[in-house]
Amino acid sequence: MPAQKSPFDPEDAAGNAGTAGLRKGLTSYGDQGFSLFLRKAFIKGAGYTDAALDRPVIGIAGTGSAYNPCHGNALQLIEAVKRGVMLAGGLPMEFPTISVHESFASPTSMYLRNLMAMDTEEMVRAQPMDAVVLIGGCDKTVPAQLMGAASAGLPAIQLVTGSMLTGSHRGERVGACTDCRRYWAKYRAGEIEAEETVDVNNQLVASVGTCSVMGTASTMACIAEALGMTVPGGASPPAVTADRIRIAEQSGAQAVQMARDGLTIDKVLTPEAFENAMRVLLAIGGSTNGIVHLTAIAGRMGLDVDLAALDRMGRETPVLLDLKPSGQHYMEDFHRAGGMPALLRELKPLLQLNALTVTGRTLGEELERAGAGFAQDVVRTIADPIYPQGGIAVLRGNLAPGGAIIKQSAADPALMEHEGRAVVFENVGDLARRIDSDALDVTPQDVLVLKNIGPKGAPGMPEAGYLPIPRKLARAGVKDMVRISDGRMSGTAFGTIVLHVTPESAMGGSLAHVRNGDRIRLSVSKREIALLVSDDELARRASESPVVAPSAERGYRKLFLQTVTQADRGVDFDFLRAPRTIGKVPR
Repeated sequence: MPAQKSPFDPEDAAGNAGTAGLRKGLTSYGDQGFSLFLRKAFIKGAGYTDAALDRPVIGIAGTGSAYNPCHGNALQLIEAVKRGVMLAGGLPMEFPTISVHESFASPTSMYLRNLMAMDTEEMVRAQPMDAVVLIGGCDKTVPAQLMGAASAGLPAIQLVTGSMLTGSHRGERVGACTDCRRYWAKYRAGEIEAEETVDVNNQLVASVGTCSVMGTASTMACIAEALGMTVPGGASPPAVTADRIRIAEQSGAQAVQMARDGLTIDKVLTPEAFENAMRVLLAIGGSTNGIVHLTAIAGRMGLDVDLAALDRMGRETPVLLDLKPSGQHYMEDFHRAGGMPALLRELKPLLQLNALTVTGRTLGEELERAGAGFAQDVVRTIADPIYPQGGIAVLRGNLAPGGAIIKQSAADPALMEHEGRAVVFENVGDLARRIDSDALDVTPQDVLVLKNIGPKGAPGMPEAGYLPIPRKLARAGVKDMVRISDGRMSGTAFGTIVLHVTPESAMGGSLAHVRNGDRIRLSVSKREIALLVSDDELARRASESPVVAPSAERGYRKLFLQTVTQADRGVDFDFLRAPRTIGKVPR
């Protein structure tokens, strides 16, 4: 008589060993049957039946934290995802990962993005799941999740937490965090009293959720949808709306279908998908951080971002979305105007419509399903744009041989062609000590330069690139001036600000050798950022004052400083990129 097949045989009914459900990634005890036996014994302690455990397992990466108000609706979203998973016949399994919030992460959230990406990748690999729903929102969480999921290779779907609602201050509609910066600038300029800063502080963030303008969080939400990584319409519903909850349920159900179809992330994150994402980044006036994050995600797929090609794409892609800081509206207005389908419909002639999405349909097919649009004033037509070119321009020159970025759609047109005297700050501490001094030698025509805030210099490339206007100039009514650094700025910020100067000063880039009084020329039309100092003089300065790269003795900081790449490579760890490059995007 043949031996009875054990219910704990690591092979499933189809004879596949450890490829799906709870049989996947069995813990190594030297006996796979025992491994499955032990795993089921423990999970049954939570009350699961064998019928439940035989379903497709859908992981749900939860990032709720008391330190992360942008994810304040995470528990509600998780419950909706679970409902969607179960309605579609799957078994939902929630698990936690690191949660990173922009305002609560020291020294910077960017410093911890790669750690979160590693956490996400390893937890997705380590635990049995057939697909994963990634719940993120605040600036660095969505890129971290997409980076980790790209490396793990499973079917994955992104669910963003959604934007906050706007508030009202003395009859004026306000929202984080473009208006945060605007009101703080008013306070520094002496235009409002300290008492009013307390009042407006209570109104800028009217609910949980991510920033209500086209900051980095909103940018990454739109990019995730453009990549095909969310269900259609997933980018725009505010955090506290029923629409957001329905998107969560749909995401859970779609994850089950992806698991059954074997729709792995590499089939979605293709060169065509990245081209679409870059096109959208330019058209929404998106955060300059979006370039760094897209570069890092692409690197996980073996793709290099071609900044020169991106800039050429920008010359033919106008800004169509009228949202702060490039325009006037907020994310909830974008949602009411039709969200991403409305924008993608206008961009259709410029998109790669054959790119696959998490629904298993192409972007073109999804746009056909979305139907015709309706009259609204938030998404403009290509014939009537907010700005004639893409929101971001790529600059080069002897000050930035590896490139630099400017958000031209949020800059002062009068400063786009400018030459001025450098006023130099060696680091953030030096800036804090001197920027508000009445003794600072500075005029509105000067160029503020901040060094040592790049990936290694700070470390973590802080958003200190949004240098404040010197107080004595702010009080005189100066609203903008040219500012240059090797750091980043928030997507909610605005001004004529050159960022991501590569190589950074802490690595001996030209920026390290800029001195007070040097002349700097900015020409956005020529895509140039030039230090008007001879090559021989720069070489002499470098020889006189050699730069010693920062280092650390232990822990995550040591790993970060030893392996982090420059801005043009995504500020990822060099060992986390895909082992070989398969091409460039855009093509």
